[in-house]
Amino acid sequence: MSSVEVKYLGHSAFSLEHEGTKVLVDPFLTGNPKATADAADIEADAILVTHGHGDHLGDTAAIASRTGAPVAAIVEIAAELTEELGPGHLVHDPNIGGTVAFEWGWAQWVPAWHTSTTPRGVANTPAGIVINVGGKTIYHLGDTALFSDLALPGQRHSLDLALIPIGGHYTMDRDDAVRAATLVGAPQVVPIHYNTFPPIETDAHAFAAAVAAEGNATVTVLDPGQALELK
Repeated sequence: MSSVEVKYLGHSAFSLEHEGTKVLVDPFLTGNPKATADAADIEADAILVTHGHGDHLGDTAAIASRTGAPVAAIVEIAAELTEELGPGHLVHDPNIGGTVAFEWGWAQWVPAWHTSTTPRGVANTPAGIVINVGGKTIYHLGDTALFSDLALPGQRHSLDLALIPIGGHYTMDRDDAVRAATLVGAPQVVPIHYNTFPPIETDAHAFAAAVAAEGNATVTVLDPGQALELK
């Protein structure tokens, strides 16, 4: 089985690439001071959205319109995107617990403890997304506080990687994120949602050291633009 390239685009945005297929998650690029890609240049074969805050929904509509990529987002966000992109554009509208099948794999929306309203004012339920691509299963926690149900996706699926917010203020901080890494149970972790703006500045390497001391996972701190290869 070939590998999956997990490329960090900054903040909570990722490109997951397997055999030429590119899956974008939370493509907040325009206005993101840490972004390493331009929304006008990036390619996508699918776009997945955890929730509707502008730093996650980001450039979804612009990239989808340009590339024709299908989009999947919680039902209220999906309705807004369908209005924006037009009824001919494929927009999947799962709710919490729902799974969407794609040619390249699948994605399931699971609970996250947070709030969410789109920039246009549409309230929606935040989520994490469990993504299976290239035979690898990646859990993007989205924006969330620490809560015990973070353990549930790993009880159903054999996780290869977890993308965990550590910045505090709007999500769990790095100390709670250490506990979250234990609950999630993935063998590899990448910290996300930190250092983009002053309220979420923190030390990702201190987080990595704390997780290492627990002995439950390996943490890779990616600078925006860097990638991790899942084999």
